[in-house]
Parts: sequence; structure tokens; C-alpha cells
Amino acid sequence: MAKEELRSISRNLQELQKKLSLLIDSFQNNSKLPQHSRISLDDGVSRLGSASSEVVAFMKSPVGQYLDRHPFLAFTLLMFIVMSAVPVGFFLLIVILTSLAALLGVIILEGLVIAVGGLSLLCILCGLGFVSLVMSGMMIASYVVVSSLINYWFSPRPLIQQNTNGDFLPAMKSADFEGLYQE
Repeated sequence: MAKEELRSISRNLQELQKKLSLLIDSFQNNSKLPQHSRISLDDGVSRLGSASSEVVAFMKSPVGQYLDRHPFLAFTLLMFIVMSAVPVGFFLLIVILTSLAALLGVIILEGLVIAVGGLSLLCILCGLGFVSLVMSGMMIASYVVVSSLINYWFSPRPLIQQNTNGDFLPAMKSADFEGLYQE
């Protein structure tokens, strides 16, 4: 029974490959590309197989599977890596240049430039942390204020009517409040 399943899978794969090659041939025949720029199915499969082995290995890892289930997090991580490449690249460039200067005998200059670069990076990161802390505090405070105002404006209040002796009394009777404050 297992051999029959393998044969049917093999036949299905062969049929799929034939259909795919026919589809590629129809695209190539209808396209206006020169003949030397057209690729064959075997070239595409070999390129895909060699380039994607590392991608397949990463996607089978737990991190790859987690990022596959959480695309927003994957995009955020990608954006962070892309955006942090410039500052880290500049810092590494400074380190490499100062290392070359140290090879020429300027050891004091290397320590000074790396210390200044490190302190600059530390100050920038602390500043970004402070700005994010202040912004999140402001957003939370505005949320609390706005929600309090909305709750105050739209809370149910008893109607007040004027009594004959000039006192203002609520329009609701005490019988209306009996069910509200039971313990």
C-alpha cells in the first residue's frame, strides 16, 4: 500500500512538473525577451535550491517558525535591523580606522576616539530611552485624562428639580435607589 502511495505521489509530481514546464514555455513564447535571457525550469529549480537551503534551514528553526506566525514582529525586527545598520556601521568604521591608526603607533588616539565614540553612542541611546519614556508617559497621561473626561461627561446623573421651598431635590425617589446599594 505504501508503494502505491509513493507511485501516485511520484506520478502527481511528474504531472505537476510537466504542467509547470508547459506554463513556463507558454510565458517564454509569449514574452518579448531575447532567447538568451530566458531561463529553463531546471535552471530555476537549481538556483532556487541552492539559494533557499539556508532560508529553509532558518524557517525550520524555532525562531523562524515563531516569526512566520508573527509577521508584524518579523517586520518590526527587520526594520530595527535595517535602521540600526547605519549607526553601528559608523561605530565599526571608527573602530577600524582607529585600529589602523594604532598600528601606526597612535595608541593614545585610539583609546580616546573609541572612548568618545562609545560615550557618544551611550548618550544617544540614553537620550532615545528618555524620549521614549517621556512620550509613553505623555500618551498614558493623555489616555487617563481623556477617559476620565469621557466617563465624567457621559456618566448618568439624577435630574435636579426645584422644590417649592427653594431647595433643589433630585427627581428620582428613594425607592429608585433601593437596589443599588445592597450588600
